[in-house]
Amino acid sequence: MMRTCLTATLLALSVAGAAHAAAPATAEVELKPTTGSTTTGAVRFKQQDGQLQIDADIAGLAPGVHGFHIHEKGDCSAPDATSAGGHFNPGSSQHGGPQNPAHHGGDFGNITADASGKASLHLTVPTSQISLDAGAANSIIGRGVIVHADPDDFVTQPTGNSGKRLACGVVVAGK
Repeated sequence: MMRTCLTATLLALSVAGAAHAAAPATAEVELKPTTGSTTTGAVRFKQQDGQLQIDADIAGLAPGVHGFHIHEKGDCSAPDATSAGGHFNPGSSQHGGPQNPAHHGGDFGNITADASGKASLHLTVPTSQISLDAGAANSIIGRGVIVHADPDDFVTQPTGNSGKRLACGVVVAGK
C-alpha cells in the first residue's frame, strides 16, 4: 500500500513538472518616447516549442517605414536612448533583415506606420536566434527594444542606417 501511494505521488509530481516545463515563457516591453518624440507602444513575446512569437503595437509614429530592433543593453536612461547600445548580436553576424540568412539576433526589420501613426508587427523566429531562456547567451530578457525614425536599409553596417531612436523599452520576463 505504501509503495503504491509513493509511486502515485511521484507520478503526479512528474506530470505536474512536465506540465510546468511545457508552459510558454513570456516577456513584455513598454515602449516610452525619447526626448522630443511621442512614440509609445507595447511588445509581447511568447516562447514555445522552439519558436519565439513577437507581437508589437506602436503609436505616435510619422506615417511610413521605421527600423525596429532589440539592442544590447536594457538601459533607456539617456534622453536619446543611446544608452541601449548597439543591436543585440549574440551570433556575431553582419547586420541584415530577418529574411537574410545572416543577421543580428535583434534585427526585426521594419514596421510600417499607417496615416494615423500606428504600426504593428507579428513575427516568429526560432529560439536558436533569440530566446527568453534565463542565462542563455541569446536571451533577450533585460535587453532594450528600440523604434527608429527611419527605415532599416538592411545593408549599412552595423545598424542599417535607421536614424534617431524614437522609443525605448526593456524586455521584462513574464510571471
